[in-house]
Amino acid sequence: MDEAFLVADKQLRANRQGNLYLHLELRDKTGSVGARLWNASEGLARTFEPGDYLHVRGKTQVFQGALQLILSHVEVLDASRVAPEEFLPQSTQNVARLTARLRELLLTMANPHLRSLVECFLIDEEFVRKFTTAPAGIKNHHAYHAGLLEHVVMMLTIADRIADLYPEVDRDLLLAGIFLHDIGKVDELSYDRAFGYTDEGQLVGHLVMGVEMLRGKVEQTADLTGEPFPAELLLRLKHMIVSHHGPPEYGSPKLPMTLEAIALHYIDNLDAKLHTFGREIRDDPCR
Repeated sequence: MDEAFLVADKQLRANRQGNLYLHLELRDKTGSVGARLWNASEGLARTFEPGDYLHVRGKTQVFQGALQLILSHVEVLDASRVAPEEFLPQSTQNVARLTARLRELLLTMANPHLRSLVECFLIDEEFVRKFTTAPAGIKNHHAYHAGLLEHVVMMLTIADRIADLYPEVDRDLLLAGIFLHDIGKVDELSYDRAFGYTDEGQLVGHLVMGVEMLRGKVEQTADLTGEPFPAELLLRLKHMIVSHHGPPEYGSPKLPMTLEAIALHYIDNLDAKLHTFGREIRDDPCR
């Protein structure tokens, strides 16, 4: 085995005899693999960090049912000579088409306040760049570039198809809430190289960050339209963001308490669960 990888995690450990070794998680666009370098040193460990690129040589073996690499050589690569997209998983879907579908679904909203709010996000080029690049997470569902976009477009599609079945649900509010529910992740997560959390993401989290982003865009919307954004509508959107995880043990400070918030929570959970299990079935070597 003679390949290049992104370092996703690095730990310098000692075995039972006190000898140091490196325990690494290495990644390329196909996934990640554990690796060990025996007889390592503190000096070698200081030469690279998670997010750096390594050229490694070694052999593969199966340990406790999982593939791992036993390394004989590691060399730090110059990041300027590396194509980052070769080392992080990517959505298999066409990102331009997903982005067009996102705009198409959101611009079907009839509520002028919600439509103007959404348009304020969509004309923000930096936000759109992040939103169409970010993963939905770093380990669980849609944990790849453009995973957040893919997840939200699927949720919007589900909501669009069931909206007529539940006329008591405000379709426009549901679509807007779906679009906004994870916007904080564009700044909570780091995804230029190795997937991880920003300092703000670690200390604040995407629920609070999303509400702050919403408030900022609501102010811009009011400036652009010359009309104040309805306070009740803003309250309902904030509630959808902070409650979409559902039970408190999953991170929400409030349970969903409106029809639209309840619908958002279950649509989010449905797509996340089906995506996760679909991936497990697809990747099962015993199929």
